[in-house]
Amino acid sequence: MRDAIISALAEHLPTVMRWAGSLARELRKHNIAITGKTSGSALTDALTLADLTIQDLLVNALRDLDPIFLQCRIEAEESTGDLYRFAEESEYVISLDPIDGTKQFRDKTGDGYAVMLHLRTMDDVIYSLVYLPAQGPNGGWVEVRPGKMLAGPDDPSLPARQVLDSMTPIDVKTRPDSKKIYIIGFQQHDEARAADVTKAGLDGIAPDLMPGSIYPLLATGEFGGSLIHTPNVYDYPVSFQIARELGGDSVWVHNGKRVNFTETWMDDRADMLRLPGIVATSANPETLKILSELACEWSQVRYED
Repeated sequence: MRDAIISALAEHLPTVMRWAGSLARELRKHNIAITGKTSGSALTDALTLADLTIQDLLVNALRDLDPIFLQCRIEAEESTGDLYRFAEESEYVISLDPIDGTKQFRDKTGDGYAVMLHLRTMDDVIYSLVYLPAQGPNGGWVEVRPGKMLAGPDDPSLPARQVLDSMTPIDVKTRPDSKKIYIIGFQQHDEARAADVTKAGLDGIAPDLMPGSIYPLLATGEFGGSLIHTPNVYDYPVSFQIARELGGDSVWVHNGKRVNFTETWMDDRADMLRLPGIVATSANPETLKILSELACEWSQVRYED
């Protein structure tokens, strides 16, 4: 079943993600901000009509395109779409983030937003697809499956699947290793924690200074990893798969153990599922060691008030 789900996602979802990206580009031209989340973090609380509309498109496409998808559980950041039609219990979880990077999408402060989907079990992430509507002149892609990772520009003159199939897979041996580390989730302390990472010999980058989405940057080696406080289960797992595909890992800094997805908690302030603790992710074991030793005694509590 595992391979069948991966094959079905790889066949059907690139087209749908491209449609979703086109919809995001058009909606971004309008005032589509809405209220709904009250965690106190501007990055987390940003919500737009695009998040709700695009999730509805993705969920209902999954509902219709192949009955195998209905045998999976579905975890989605928002509540739109026929979520109730999917399995309540399953080994496989399809997770969606309709607009990753909603704040910069809404505020028009950057083009690093993305439409995201991944497939995982309790222990592993086994397929990821990311479409970046504003990357370059025509958008861009990241696709990860066991043994193969792709990242590159879209070409709307060709079918989406054909574009991905024409890309040269990323070669672990020639991919550069960067000291840049994406820092997020530390609430008002993101910049201070980024500075701590820089003092430790790496290059900590807080969200406001990110040059784009972390996923293509990590895949291609422009970034070396990330350090995330209580990451959510809708977008972070793509970094988990990228790092592991590159021979690295994603670990909890307080114990050095590989992340799994059995210990999630509901963040009621943000209305999303999260993993506990602080997670370091990198293709480079030495980078993981530096990040873990640095952050192992930092507070694991997301909200200190």
